[in-house]
Amino acid sequence: MTHRQIMEALSGLLLGMFVAILSSTVVSNALPQIISDLGGSQSAYTWVVTASLLAMTASTPLWGKLADLASKKLLVQIALIIFVLASAGAGFSQSTSTLIGFRVIQGVGVGGLVALSQVVMAAMIAPRERGRYSGYLGATFAIATVGGPLLGGVITDTSWMGWRWCFYVGVPFAVIALIVLQRTLKLPVVKRANVRIDWLGALLISAAVSLLLVWVTLAGGSYDWLSWQTAAMVGGSVVLGLLFVSVESRVTEPIMPLRLFRNRTITLTALASLLVGVAMFGATVFLSQYFQLARGQSPTMSGVLTIPMIAGLFISSTVSGLIITRTGRWKGWLVAGGVCVTAGLGLLGTMRYDTAYWHVAVFMALLGLGIGMMMQNLVLATQNQVSTADLGAASSVITFFRSLGGAVGVSALGAVLAGRISHYVSDGLTRAGVRHGGPTGGNGSAIPNLDELPGPIRTVIESSYGHGIADIYLYATPFALLALVLVLCIREAPLKTRP
Repeated sequence: MTHRQIMEALSGLLLGMFVAILSSTVVSNALPQIISDLGGSQSAYTWVVTASLLAMTASTPLWGKLADLASKKLLVQIALIIFVLASAGAGFSQSTSTLIGFRVIQGVGVGGLVALSQVVMAAMIAPRERGRYSGYLGATFAIATVGGPLLGGVITDTSWMGWRWCFYVGVPFAVIALIVLQRTLKLPVVKRANVRIDWLGALLISAAVSLLLVWVTLAGGSYDWLSWQTAAMVGGSVVLGLLFVSVESRVTEPIMPLRLFRNRTITLTALASLLVGVAMFGATVFLSQYFQLARGQSPTMSGVLTIPMIAGLFISSTVSGLIITRTGRWKGWLVAGGVCVTAGLGLLGTMRYDTAYWHVAVFMALLGLGIGMMMQNLVLATQNQVSTADLGAASSVITFFRSLGGAVGVSALGAVLAGRISHYVSDGLTRAGVRHGGPTGGNGSAIPNLDELPGPIRTVIESSYGHGIADIYLYATPFALLALVLVLCIREAPLKTRP
């Protein structure tokens, strides 16, 4: 294929990826308003994010296996259709439980688009040329990641639209992507013989993680951390995890090949990706709550104020990639990234509702720089260790662990945040001489609307959110520090000059 033919074929795929990432990020600044309007609690806020991440994590390897059995073009279109229908359903939601259900289906669609975009590119483009076109994919990710929160804020603040349009806005783009894909993407259907999809493995790992997340979300609120419910859920999750390992060691086409973990570098990068996922998703998801509920900013301004972190991520990932290509040295960037993430999270743990914004901006930029240096280079270090036959499986393992860490991080830190907010609100109202009551955003309570609160109570709520969100950054810091230790243990191998 010529360059022009490849770009024509990729146009619909890139548009579909843009829609998926945009629709995932567009709700981030609208979430406080969405949960407030639907009468949801802090736990509901957490699960709206976690549900999509968990579904994406579980479905990504399955889409890759399906690509060996059916038309890749048809699978991309099916993933887009699933995503469009789920987005429209999410926009019509009248309760947080309905919204969470549609977010699960959205996650399945996004998982398909993320997995299949790599498969389609590998089917069309020789490995030696693939880096050039991966840059276009990276640029699409960056534009959607930056534009999504800003667009979501504007939509939420526009009176005649409202937050429901955050879910509708991607639908026309997805329809266009479907039409473009039908016209431009022409791939032969190549089926690999004797492929078996590991449905049991996918079910076991999804059940194990889901049970663990349910426990983390409810513990400390619905029941004590040390209780029979905790023992049952944690024990059940461990048993399901062991069954998953047993199944994966026996099936011919495992969803996660265990033999890859015999390689020390892959084991270390997978564990580091898990911990980076906790820091990356767990820490960044709650930034919009900080700016809206601790600093009283609008959804639009919340998107603008988080630009330093996105800018840091964009700059570090681009610059580190260019320099690594020239020098072939990558470990130093991973170490520097680990230092920046740890320092950024620790510094964000010191902020309060009245901290000078330029301080917060510097802390966010530092975190973004670290994430940008670590996220893509962990994948690079892994891919450099495996043969071409295992390239897809190894890349999927790193993506899986990063998404898994994100789901666990959002769920665990969200549960901690709910408890901290309840504590700080109770303490603040008591010191202010106000009887505790009403929506405060703690365990089981609806997230408050600051505009409806009297001055003294509003100050208590803002202070509580500022302090509570800072606390979760302190809880995330040890995970980043452990990721740094794991990165230090990785042995640097020269990058392969041939595909």
